[in-house]
Amino acid sequence: MMRFTKLYAPSTKEAPKDATLPSHIFLLRGGFIEQLGSGLYNFLPLGKRVLSKIQAIIKEEMDFAGAQEVALSFVTSAALWQESGRYNAFGKELLKFKDRKDNDFVLGPTHEEAMLSLVKNKITSYKQLPLHLYQFGLKFRDELRPRFGLLRCREFLMKDGYSFHSNEEDLGREFDLMHKTYSRILERLGLEFRAVEADSGAIGGSGSKEFMVLAKNGEDDILLCENCDYAANVEAAKRAKKTCDKQRPEANYASKFHTPNVKTIEALADFFKIDEFYTIKAVVKKAIYENESKLIVFFIRGCDELCDTKAQNACGALELINAEENELLDASLVPGFIGFIGLKNVDFYIDCELENEKQMIMGANEKDYHLIGIDVMNLNPERFKDLIEVKENDSCIKCGGKLKRSKGIEVGHIFKLGQKYSRAMNANFLDENGKSVPFYMGCYGMGVSRLVAVAVEASFDEKGCIWNKTLAPFVLEIILSNPKDSKAAHFANALYENLKKQNIEVLLDDRDERFGVKMNDFELMGFPYALIVGKGLENNELEFIERKNLQKSVINADEALNFLKDLL
Repeated sequence: MMRFTKLYAPSTKEAPKDATLPSHIFLLRGGFIEQLGSGLYNFLPLGKRVLSKIQAIIKEEMDFAGAQEVALSFVTSAALWQESGRYNAFGKELLKFKDRKDNDFVLGPTHEEAMLSLVKNKITSYKQLPLHLYQFGLKFRDELRPRFGLLRCREFLMKDGYSFHSNEEDLGREFDLMHKTYSRILERLGLEFRAVEADSGAIGGSGSKEFMVLAKNGEDDILLCENCDYAANVEAAKRAKKTCDKQRPEANYASKFHTPNVKTIEALADFFKIDEFYTIKAVVKKAIYENESKLIVFFIRGCDELCDTKAQNACGALELINAEENELLDASLVPGFIGFIGLKNVDFYIDCELENEKQMIMGANEKDYHLIGIDVMNLNPERFKDLIEVKENDSCIKCGGKLKRSKGIEVGHIFKLGQKYSRAMNANFLDENGKSVPFYMGCYGMGVSRLVAVAVEASFDEKGCIWNKTLAPFVLEIILSNPKDSKAAHFANALYENLKKQNIEVLLDDRDERFGVKMNDFELMGFPYALIVGKGLENNELEFIERKNLQKSVINADEALNFLKDLL
């Protein structure tokens, strides 16, 4: 409950030049947040009210699920990250520094190591498990190009939870519980979302699901099945094995064929008058590791595209970049004619859908020659990896239905870490047989400050934010059109005080401003409802506006209090 004359909400007409997304523009213009530096933001009173509401809902659901809240230091000893092996592997997003005593520290981008250290040597028996600890804490990731306001910034507020278990089965139970808990949180926040299969990224582990809020300005591409509940980020999506009804080429035996200047898959398919499905494409990448870099060749079907994330996971690189033609030549690779038969001195992987394929055509590792009649058989099984980017209209791996592409914004991510961190950091407990065993761990993150922006991206128009009643900083704004009208001012103040007694979150716009300015701020800030107290009061009438569609209606002034109590 607040009077606008007391509210610190410095709204502006113009947005910063670098603001392109609606959430970035409207949160800045509406006085919800203020930019402090590149990827750094202050939350002003309106933004903090939204942030606190989101945090309260998350806390209620996490507590209901049996998790216990803690608060860890924003600063973490570098020794813990060195122990887990992530100190160098995490990359430049990890901000490292020394204190005055020359001790090494990091600003935590995530807290697996710190939380594990919290329980190490204190939880010593399976009888003390399971345990789930969570916190609301600041995180810092030194993004190379912070952008999109709260959606990709360097410092952010996150809910991160970590669970500890005596076996994989119990870890799976908690993973499923968190899936339900996160779903309830997003339902309560009034957001349309999907839980999608995801890549584990720098966190690691086996099972991984992202919670994506559907939004047309989403930063992630996701694939949704038309017929079942399968959903996945494109970086992790799988499909039913692709088939082709076009005629397969036939050769009596594998042989080398002269193909002058046929360097592309399109040209190759045209040369042999076949579908690209029956060709094998070589994609060469430069893999960056901690102490070295090297070329790696990925073989996929000619009609497919390589998924860089899957390729990076296949070879275990820190990063993959495109290889230059001169680098290929230096490695004795023949651009446009690369195949895995006779390939020397270069690591390679083959997409798993090519395993046991027959009568394929690929490069012969010799200029102007391809191999025909190739059977992809009798190769080391370790060569075969899931490498391709699944596309719209591919078939669902669960039901065979068509996959459709959509846009989403990640707001939560849950992982089955297994024993990755506990084994590396020697964090053990005694199982029921008295054996010392590393903890089985789960990790569950949700972007609290990011959800403020996501809620705007999910609901806005050209005028500004459109908050739902759950998240709105105020659910109702009483707009006094003319503060100098004593009768209207008396009515508006009396109604405001009565609504306050009902604990209704109401904002009274009592500013000595033009009515147009007040309406513009209402539309920009996006409170669910507005009640206009103006000249109509002479006829015992008030104008009621719903922000969602700017629909206006007239209500009786004598019935206004009861009307609003029933509505709100």
